[in-house]
Amino acid sequence: MAIDRRNLKVLANFCAAAADAMAFTLMRTAHSAFVKETEDFSCQVVTREGLAFASPRQFGAPWYSGIDYRPILDMFDDYAEGDICITNDPYSGFVATHSPDIHIWKPVFHGGEIACFVVGHIHNTDVGGAVPASLSRSLTEIEQEGLRIPPVKLVENGVLNDFVLRTIRANVRLPDQNIGDLNAQIASVNIGERKLKEIIARFGFEDFINGVGQILDYAEEQTRAILKRIPDGDYFFADYADEDSVGGKPCRVALTLRIRGDEIELDYTGSDPQLGSSLNMPTGGRERHPLVMVGLTYVLYTLDNSLLLNAGTLRPARAVLPEGSIVNCQRPAAVGMRSLTCATTQIVTVGAFAKALPELMPAASPGGNAIMNIKTSDRNGRPVMASIGPVGGGGGGTPVGDGSDGAGGATGFLRNTPIEISEAEVPIRFLRYGLEADTGAPGRYRGGLSAVMEFQVSAPETVVTARNRNRSVMPSWGLAGGHAGTISRFIRNPGREDEISLGNTDIVHCNPGDVIRVIGPGAGGYGNPFERPVETVIRDVQCGALSTESARRDYGVAISDGVVDGEATAALRAGRSAKIGPITYAVERIAFEAVWTEERYDLLTTFLAGVPVGWRFFLKHRIFDAVASQSNRAGSGMAEQMRAIFADMRERYGV
Repeated sequence: MAIDRRNLKVLANFCAAAADAMAFTLMRTAHSAFVKETEDFSCQVVTREGLAFASPRQFGAPWYSGIDYRPILDMFDDYAEGDICITNDPYSGFVATHSPDIHIWKPVFHGGEIACFVVGHIHNTDVGGAVPASLSRSLTEIEQEGLRIPPVKLVENGVLNDFVLRTIRANVRLPDQNIGDLNAQIASVNIGERKLKEIIARFGFEDFINGVGQILDYAEEQTRAILKRIPDGDYFFADYADEDSVGGKPCRVALTLRIRGDEIELDYTGSDPQLGSSLNMPTGGRERHPLVMVGLTYVLYTLDNSLLLNAGTLRPARAVLPEGSIVNCQRPAAVGMRSLTCATTQIVTVGAFAKALPELMPAASPGGNAIMNIKTSDRNGRPVMASIGPVGGGGGGTPVGDGSDGAGGATGFLRNTPIEISEAEVPIRFLRYGLEADTGAPGRYRGGLSAVMEFQVSAPETVVTARNRNRSVMPSWGLAGGHAGTISRFIRNPGREDEISLGNTDIVHCNPGDVIRVIGPGAGGYGNPFERPVETVIRDVQCGALSTESARRDYGVAISDGVVDGEATAALRAGRSAKIGPITYAVERIAFEAVWTEERYDLLTTFLAGVPVGWRFFLKHRIFDAVASQSNRAGSGMAEQMRAIFADMRERYGV
């Protein structure tokens, strides 16, 4: 029997409250700061078939609201009351997406029949592997990225599988932390099971099952209504991670949005081939995989924030994910940094929608927040390892206001870890943690300010990891005359004789007294900065967000001794207008795309698709080198030049 719309909303709220209770339990019982403070976790309630229909409303990572657990649910022939299963293997069902993410799931029974599953994941600070914190751009195969647990029952017939626990303990750097977090996960799904049993008893089994289906149908209906308001068309956009490997080439993510009525296709053809680094995304080619759909979810919710976020939201969408590409890699590709590439997929999704709805989309967020981890020892020699928080940029300027400061855009859900907690857990001394002036790109509405973190190490053999760093080469783009963002910076011992700029390096070995400073990349601005109200500019200067030099140079506002010089300001602003073009790219990207045009990339993509997967990354680098040696810009003979390069590669390497 169908539940009426009012009671359907009541059921949806009850289920969301159950997911909230799971999230509260996880946060309050977890051992690691990355779970209890940064909140890199998810909790969902999924149908018997594995489709997510309820998620926490304010906590954790929103990436998984539309997740489909079916590929791993179906790996077990039967479930019994009290069973809990576990996996973190990215290549087993393509639900876990890198090894630190441990997923568990538990069936919820009613009258001997499965009604739903309660599920969730946490990001473990470390699961072993080649480097502390397990992840680095430098890793090249999945085996280097730590312990992998194939889908297995962690609890069976009420008995905990001690072999799984012993295996975890034997393979990670801080086993007590990992087991503590795992116990928190178990508590979380147990709370979820209890809450769902109460809900099912309240509504009745049949009405619960039917209601859950209607919740998914309603989200689909909402999405289709949103899509109908968007002009039909094909909208192409591409963006880049700075390096496809340590010291490598730019890493391209390309997207063509095809909107037809109330349906949408996200075609990632033109994205880079599978890489010899850890930026690959293990999607298995699943057409609604959450990693490639997050940007769409964000856009849909921006257009209608009454939208229910669940697997039904994604039914009108499908993704095209070329096999052997960065968005659909094959084993044994490393995948640990897939979150950086995922952030780039979100940015290109917003960019494509900005072409369809230019007056509704924000400028680019930076993506690639640096997740700072430290492995060191205390004065007694006891090993210490912890996440000390994300350091990223703000949100892009929007058509109606400034971007958020310090944490915005693709990974804005990652929470700040207070330095009091970090200093209590880790023997380091914080020198600075806050917002960096002049990092919000100028615009009628400026980009949000970037975060800055600076700390001093006190023990030898300390290793700092800064995974997901990006935008140290090509800044974020602006919209409607807003400026492009600023680059990120990563420095050891700033201001000293032994100062070193670390670029996109993500593993740093430190000695006692070394200082690490990291500044997030800047977000893009929106609109002509010379149209920003003078009083808003002066307020930014007064609160330290903007220097007087930037106010004069970028906004045409002259300030002397804290007071606006009206005559000088009028002269500076006279006749000034926004840059031509709806999208403002930085000079670095303009120079790169003068050589690597869309046409040249199309030729490269076609050629690489015709060679074995294992050759593609190698040949991409050889082709880039060959182009750089022959020409600095694309020209009339570009296609012939590219074909000659391809012919040379075939002859030289026999591919």
